Amino acid sequence: MKKIKAVGLLSGGLDSTLAAELLKEQGIEIIALNFKSPFCLCDQKGKCYSAETAKKLGLKYRTMQKGKEYLKLLRNPKHGYGRAMNPCIDCRIFILKKAKKFAKGIGAKFIFTGEVLGQRPMSQHFHALRLIEKEAGLEGKLLRPLSAKLLPETEAEKKHWVSREKLLSLQGRQRKPQFELAKKFSVKDYPCPSGGCLLTYNEFAAKLKDLFESKKSVSAIDIELLKIGRHFRFGKSKIIAGRNSLENSRLLFLKNKSDFVFEVKGLGSPIVLLQGAKTKKPVETAAQIALHYSDCKTPEAEVECRAGAKKIKKVLVRQISEAEIEKMRIIK
Repeated sequence: MKKIKAVGLLSGGLDSTLAAELLKEQGIEIIALNFKSPFCLCDQKGKCYSAETAKKLGLKYRTMQKGKEYLKLLRNPKHGYGRAMNPCIDCRIFILKKAKKFAKGIGAKFIFTGEVLGQRPMSQHFHALRLIEKEAGLEGKLLRPLSAKLLPETEAEKKHWVSREKLLSLQGRQRKPQFELAKKFSVKDYPCPSGGCLLTYNEFAAKLKDLFESKKSVSAIDIELLKIGRHFRFGKSKIIAGRNSLENSRLLFLKNKSDFVFEVKGLGSPIVLLQGAKTKKPVETAAQIALHYSDCKTPEAEVECRAGAKKIKKVLVRQISEAEIEKMRIIK
């Protein structure tokens, strides 16, 4: 008989891995689908373990970018944010709609996820799970193997594509049952938590909110810059100061052509970017921030300002106090 084909959302975390194992055990042909996001915290080096997990499980693997459409959603999510700027319900609806379209295109019979009832307060309580599948156009068609016995039967179970008896009834935040199941399936490495998202961090959320308030159109580079350095707001100007040599290099690599670059030459100095308005006062302020975080100890000094590849000038500024710095810092 021809195998039943299903699309599984695979994050690289333990829950989605176990969900795939349960259905693989039932003979389901699984195509693992992972959504790439600039907000993923799977690995500080930028590596995502979903591909590695799919390979270990012997699954076909596909990726999709959330893209600019997702950034638009982030500005005004229908169902609001979680504790920071995480639009968890809207995010699940967003990716499931895309997964539905993908599944139809490859002839998959159903979609499954590694969600556990009650594990996450915003998006995984009973009513949220039902709302998500309804708004994604997957009502009664989205299988959650780890908690299936606690949820209404899905089409996949009613049509006996999968055996409900072999599915689970996990709920809550307790992880012990998953750890035991991992031993059964010999799953040893699961370094990427499914909730590893920068949007759940208050510090990052504050910077993202400031970015949305100051720019109508946000680019991928704008998002990457939020992950680097100290961020300051001075009127209509944005100032970013590197904290170490690695961040200095990243700032120089990611800067826009219109950004001004500040540095105290001849001393240990951060790279400082000035974006937005570049009138006299913002230029002086960016220079002061560069001086403040440099190794220079004199009351005032010259700071080099580069506007483009060739236009270079010196800005003489006084040292700025920590209190003055804190007034401008986006993260208090």
